[in-house]
This record gives sequence, C-alpha cells and structure tokens, in this order.
Amino acid sequence: MIHKRFRVQCIVRVVFIGATMLLALYLFTETTSYVAAVMVALAVVYQLAALVRYVEHVSRELSRFLSSIRYSDFSQTFTGQGRGPAFEQLGKVFTDVMDDFRAARAEKEEHYRYLHTVMQHVGIGLVSFEQNGAVGLVNTAAKRLLRVTRLKNVGELGDFSPHLVETLLRLRSGEKALVQVVDDDELLQVSVYATEFKLRGTLFKLVSLQNIQSELEEKEIEAWQKLTRVLTHEIMNSVTPIASLAATVNELLVDIDENAVEDGETIGDVRGAMRTIERRSQGLLNFVNAYRSLTRIPRPNFQIFPLKELFDNVSALMRPEMDARGIRFTCRIEPASLDLTADAEMIEQVLLNLVKNAMDAVAETSQAEVRLHAGLDGRGRPIIQVIDNGPGIVVEALDKIFIPFFSTKKEGSGIGLSLSRQIMRQHGGTLSALSEPNERTVFTMRF
Repeated sequence: MIHKRFRVQCIVRVVFIGATMLLALYLFTETTSYVAAVMVALAVVYQLAALVRYVEHVSRELSRFLSSIRYSDFSQTFTGQGRGPAFEQLGKVFTDVMDDFRAARAEKEEHYRYLHTVMQHVGIGLVSFEQNGAVGLVNTAAKRLLRVTRLKNVGELGDFSPHLVETLLRLRSGEKALVQVVDDDELLQVSVYATEFKLRGTLFKLVSLQNIQSELEEKEIEAWQKLTRVLTHEIMNSVTPIASLAATVNELLVDIDENAVEDGETIGDVRGAMRTIERRSQGLLNFVNAYRSLTRIPRPNFQIFPLKELFDNVSALMRPEMDARGIRFTCRIEPASLDLTADAEMIEQVLLNLVKNAMDAVAETSQAEVRLHAGLDGRGRPIIQVIDNGPGIVVEALDKIFIPFFSTKKEGSGIGLSLSRQIMRQHGGTLSALSEPNERTVFTMRF
C-alpha cells in the first residue's frame, strides 16, 4: 500500500515537471515573454528539487529507524504529517514497530530487575566473573562475607585470602571446595561451588560462597551431645548398682567385730576395699553427672542489658585474684554505651570461664596481662574478646580445645570450653579461638 502511494506520488510529480518543462520551452521559442519563461524554468528546478527531497526522505527515515534499533534508542517518533498519505502510513508503521521494541525492552528490563532483586536478597553469596577474573556480578551477601563494597576483579580478594582467590580461579563447573579463612580474629569455613556458562561467546563462571562454620560447629556439638548421652547412660547403668552394693556390703561389715572372727585382718582389708570401691564409684557417678550438663543446657532468657554492667560484675569477681597474682587486668568497651541482647547470667558464666582460663595461661608469664574487649566487628556484630599474653595454644590442640573430655590442663575436665561454646550456640552466636605462640591468645564471643 505504501509502495503504491509512493509510486503514484512520483508519477504525478514527474508529469507536472514534464508539463512545466514543455511550457518553459514553448515560452522561450514561440514568445518573447522571457521573464515568464525564466519563472517557469525556476519552477521546473524547484519541482526537481522537491522530487529529490521526496524520494530521499524515505531513505532518511528508514536510516533513522534502523539507527534507532541499532543503538537501542526507542525514544524516536515517526509521524509523516504534512508529507502526504504515503509518509503518514510509513510513519505509522515505523511508530508501531518502535512501540513493539519499546515494550519488549521494558519487559526485558523488568525481568532483569526481578532477577537482580532476587539475587541481591539471596542469603548465599554469588559472584560471576570471566576467565581473566573480571567480575560481572556480585550480590550483597557476597560483599558482606568478603567485606568489600565493590569488586571489579577476583584478584582484589588477595588481601582477604590468597587461597580463596586461587580456589575461585581453579574450580571448574560442578566442583566444590572448602576454604578456611581467618578474618579479623574470626575463623570462616567458606564453602565454594562453581558452575560455568557462556554468554555471547564469553565464558563466565558463577560461584556461590557460604560460611558454614556455624553449621559445622552445630553438627559437631550435636554429635558430641549424642555420644555423651550414650556414654553417661551406659556408665550410670553399670556403676550405680556397684556403688549401691558396695554401700550395702559396708553396712554389713560394720556390724562384724574384727576381734570376734579368726581372721580379723582379712575382714579389715575387705572393709577397706569396699570403702574404696564405694568412694570411687560415687566419684565416677559425680563425674558422669557433671558431663550430663553438656546435654541439659537451659534455654536462654533473652534481655537487653549494657555490656558495661557485665564487665563490672566480672571485674568485681576476678580483679582481687588478679591483683594477688600480679596480673594486669583491663576492660574496654567501644562504644561505651554498647548493649547486648542475651541471657546475662549465662554469658557471665561463659566470660568467667574464659577469664579463669586466661589467668591460668599467664600463671608463669612475666608481665602477665589479661584484657577484656567488647565492640563491633567488621560486619557490625557485637563481640566480646578475652585476650592474654600467655604461651599460647599449639596448633595441634587449637582444633580440639572445644571437644568434650579434652583439656590442655593437667587437672582440667574438658567441660568448660565445650559448655561455653554450646551456650553461645544457644544464643545464635559462636565462640572461637586464635593463638599466636608466645604472643597472644584470643577467645572471641561473636553474637
């Protein structure tokens, strides 16, 4: 339809140009009205120029239309008003096509915003990057985990963890890895999973990052609790009858006079042996009952309280003994008005246990020092740290100190740190330890 109208318009214009040229020729040859002839000749030139503009306008509009599509500029409009029916129809078609492109682009942008919003609210860190490490996408969870505000290349994470950078670049599609990272006195166990995809001929790698340290600790605690329940049940079932029988035999032996029987010395030995059996059986029962506390931790009574109050209570209890031992004891809270939402009594119990351990650790250290520090970590979470300058904890023992029944002390029971970690887990937090031999040992309660 447009082509037909365009052709008619061109034929009509050519006919008018031909007629005008014949008129100009007639005026020049048959009349002496040269002024009129010149005017008619100028009209011919004008009509030729108008015809050229008319024909070229179609190509200009088509060029503008294609350029708009090429550069995704869908704000262009095509009206064709005042240029005849053919151009009006052409402008309408162009406008309809642009509207369709505009609607498709808006739908695409809506889908992108939707996926972007979902990705940013996912709790697992996501990072997408090319083979050279150039990052194309990183979500909020990944920024929070890696402690960055922006990330252009995964190589920039070298300060955070060189091992993590090497793992990110090495992993292939479908592979997994567990990377241990020490960040600001916090131990992170980062689970990394990678997948690869191509986009416009470029190979991208999408990796998920998740700190599973708390999950590992929780599973470990659950496993030890189950083992402790089984052990205490079996030991109690075996030892309780022995203790009862030993007590009964002791009562019977009390009524026997050693001088009234032929072998009084034997009776005395039996009585002593039974007393020993009863005493050791009762001691073993008390020992088992103590370990039962690992599986019977009450639920915390959460309240908001100032940390200064907690530190004042601990200081009042421990400072006299610190002074007697010549240990320098300091407390610091930043900011001073920092509050904590927790069970104050349970957290005080954990803190006292850690401070007592620190005092024992610096017992043979010159210029011994124990410090309490409270504040916010790099991720804005409240932390309490107990720091001492003792000999430290050897690497082999550092991974075992929270295991029930394990202790680095000669007279330790192996209950305190395990119980403290479980209390922190009840609060949704963690208890971790880092040690630099002969420098410092730091126990961090992170809420």
